[in-house]
Amino acid sequence: MDVSELDYEFRDELIAQKPAEPRDHSRLMYVRREKIENLRFYNMTDILKKGDVLIKNKTRVIPARVMGKKTTGGRVEILFYNQEEKDIWKSLIKGSNIREGMELIAGDTVLKVVEHLRGGRYLLHCSEAVQLMQKEGSMPTPPYIKQPLKKDDDYQTVYAEEPGSVAAPTAGFHFTEEILKKIKTKGVEVHDITLHVGPGTFLPVRTQKAENHVMEKEFFIVEQDTAEAVTAANEEGRRVILVGTTTVRAIESVSKEGKVEAGEGWTDLFIYPGYKFQSGMDMFLTNFHLPRSTPLLLVCAFCGKERLLRAYRMAVEKRYRFYSFGDAMLLEGNK
Repeated sequence: MDVSELDYEFRDELIAQKPAEPRDHSRLMYVRREKIENLRFYNMTDILKKGDVLIKNKTRVIPARVMGKKTTGGRVEILFYNQEEKDIWKSLIKGSNIREGMELIAGDTVLKVVEHLRGGRYLLHCSEAVQLMQKEGSMPTPPYIKQPLKKDDDYQTVYAEEPGSVAAPTAGFHFTEEILKKIKTKGVEVHDITLHVGPGTFLPVRTQKAENHVMEKEFFIVEQDTAEAVTAANEEGRRVILVGTTTVRAIESVSKEGKVEAGEGWTDLFIYPGYKFQSGMDMFLTNFHLPRSTPLLLVCAFCGKERLLRAYRMAVEKRYRFYSFGDAMLLEGNK
């Protein structure tokens, strides 16, 4: 598929710079098979029903962006994103003339460039990376977020637990403790996965053909109770609703024909139009994504190009808020 087929007209003024307040008052576009409804996120309590199974990603964003310098004085920006082994981290480094063997300084910590991987990706040796991030790090918000965060928790879901992500699973931003309590009281089963979001989720697709793009591997865990809940719902004809593209990729990585197996490991699953979904998911909650991005391709694979572009044209026309802090979209599948 040519990724330009999903380009859409857009205005930068629609990029949300902060979360909705309160979060569950963000707008919700409900893209049904036969029509589109324009709602508020708190209307999820009316859409979901007893017996539904809702799966969300409980990863937590870490303060992975660290500012530093070369020993010669030039400034660098480091984004730690995968711990490969003890003291060795995959990192994105912004700076000029970064070379293998070079030493970098951040705070009072010395880091060594072990290997250049590709582009701006490197292996770094740092024996105190976690402590360095806690002391000197900042939240790695996307470059289109121009306003500083009022507080770090603005870039976390209310249910974030497991630290490890360098980008938030933003479809979950709209949930509040109150909404979660209401849907559980209604009889909706709520379960979790963990997928630690890496830079591959938000970096643009630079190949013209979608199938030529290569995803970065990301670590995930699908626990036994979650696997059993999705499998049982499929067998009993109950609805499965997945929150965010990261949740979809984790569940799809361990699914086959509606049966989900518990497991953990690294996934580089790339979902684009033509992909055959295996998890049996009925509905999918997401945000409005950048053109030529892997999340947008995943959404298209789920609902089809015509429905997706119709929804995006309406979102621009009705001035929905876009991207990480933007409004939500709930899609019914084509089945």
